[in-house]
Amino acid sequence: MPSTRPGRCAFRSASGANPAPDGKPGYLRIDSVHQGDLDGIKGLYLINAVDEVTQFQAVFATAKISEHFLVPVLTQLLEDLPFTIQGFHTDNGSEYINKKVAELLEKLRIEQTKSRARKTNDNALVESKNGSTVRKHLGYSHIPGRFAEAVNRFTSGILTEYLNFHRPCHFPTESVDAKGKLRKQYRYQDMMTPYEKLKSLPKASDYLKPGITFQDLDAIASQCSDNDAALRLNQARAELFQLINKSQINTA
Repeated sequence: MPSTRPGRCAFRSASGANPAPDGKPGYLRIDSVHQGDLDGIKGLYLINAVDEVTQFQAVFATAKISEHFLVPVLTQLLEDLPFTIQGFHTDNGSEYINKKVAELLEKLRIEQTKSRARKTNDNALVESKNGSTVRKHLGYSHIPGRFAEAVNRFTSGILTEYLNFHRPCHFPTESVDAKGKLRKQYRYQDMMTPYEKLKSLPKASDYLKPGITFQDLDAIASQCSDNDAALRLNQARAELFQLINKSQINTA
């Protein structure tokens, strides 16, 4: 369990199984996606956070993942999600396992856990989202760190809103077979957006942060149709890469 003494780093590894949210939102899986280095130019990093129960997602960009750059990004990420955050699960990277991040989470009373050594499936949810959402929309090409601010406007705004309010996700229906083994079925009728999943939870409003209501969130969801949101996303992404490519051609 996290220490209550400020400044002291204390982490809990997932033992036997990953931390269980018991059907409650607010248990985040966090991972970093690097947009590569090229010819001595450092690429930016994308911080991907996914809620384990609702698959609510937040994607932020930062030029570097040192404490100076990362802590403000994590602070904004935790503030932007509409529900109270209870858990923060990462791999063993030093960008997350350090005193500054521990102090931030302790201040917010958020429990930090980390994956077990050599257990690659401990953070499988967010790693799968790295491919299906982050890489899908931003690719694998090198993006220099100087574009972090422009990329962050796209990812934390348009992309994150699209993923949460307009992109359906599969949610499993669990059952226990005759041998006592847990089985998961992904049925078409169980597909919904992360926001729809959040609203479907029993006593869902109890999980929202103070000052946030479903009326406010409904207004965001109904601003445009799913198809219009996808068109808006594609246009914004095209404009972003035009900016990046034009700038790199001019400085070549």
